Amino acid sequence: MKEYGSSIQKLVDNMVNIEDREKRTRYAHILVELMRQIHPNMKDGQDYYNKLWDDLYIISGFTLDVDSPYPPPSEEALGKKPQHVPYNTHPLKFKHFGQNVNLLAAKAVALEDADERRAFVSYLVRLMRSFYQIWNKESVEEETIYQSLIDISNGKLADDIQLIREQGLVESTPRERAGEAVQPQRLGSGNFNRPNQGNRTNQGNNRNFRNNNQGNRNNQGNNRNFRNGGGQGNSGNNRNNDRRRR
Repeated sequence: MKEYGSSIQKLVDNMVNIEDREKRTRYAHILVELMRQIHPNMKDGQDYYNKLWDDLYIISGFTLDVDSPYPPPSEEALGKKPQHVPYNTHPLKFKHFGQNVNLLAAKAVALEDADERRAFVSYLVRLMRSFYQIWNKESVEEETIYQSLIDISNGKLADDIQLIREQGLVESTPRERAGEAVQPQRLGSGNFNRPNQGNRTNQGNNRNFRNNNQGNRNNQGNNRNFRNGGGQGNSGNNRNNDRRRR
C-alpha cells in the first residue's frame, strides 16, 4: 500500500518469516503503532485501529498469522465494488420547495379547526416564500405562492387560501393568542420600580449634599482671604502710627 511506503512493506515481509508466533505477534503490534504514527492526523478510535490491522493483513498478502484483536478480512472483499445505493425520489411538483413542504401541506389539510388551519397555512405561505427567494434569488408575488400551495394540496386548501386573499395572513393560532393574554408580568415592572425610584431620590439628595459641601468650602476660602487681608492691613496701619508718634 503506497500510503505507508516501502519501508513498512519490507518490515512486514521480514515479520512474516519469523517462526516464533509470540514474537511475531509482538512485532505486529509494534508495526501497527508505527503505521498509526505515519498518519497522526487520523483520529484514534476502534474503527481506525481495525483499519490498521486490515491494512497490515493486506500488505502481508493475507499470509500473516498472529493473535490480532480483530479478525482478518476476507480476500474476496478486497477490490469488491460497493453496493449500489438507490436514490430516494419523491413525486415533487415543485423541487425548490422540497418534500417537507408537501408533508406540511398534508398536515394542514388534516387539521379540523378552521382558525388553526388558517394560521398553519399562513405560516406555510411565509415558509414557501422564503424557499422561493433562496432558490430564485428574486422576489415573488403572493399569488404565485398561493397557486403553488393549492397545487401541492391538490385543491384541498383552496378555501383557506381564498380566505387569506380576502382577510390577509394571520400571525398566530387562537390558542397562542389566548396564551399571550394570560402571560405573567415581566420582571422590572409594577412594584419592582419603587426601590429604583427610592435610589434615584437618594442619589439626588447625595448630589445636593455634595453641592452644599462645596459651598461651605468656598465660604471657608473667603473667610481665610478676609482674615489674611484684614489682619495684614491693620498691622501695617499700627506700625505707621507708632513711627509718627516717635
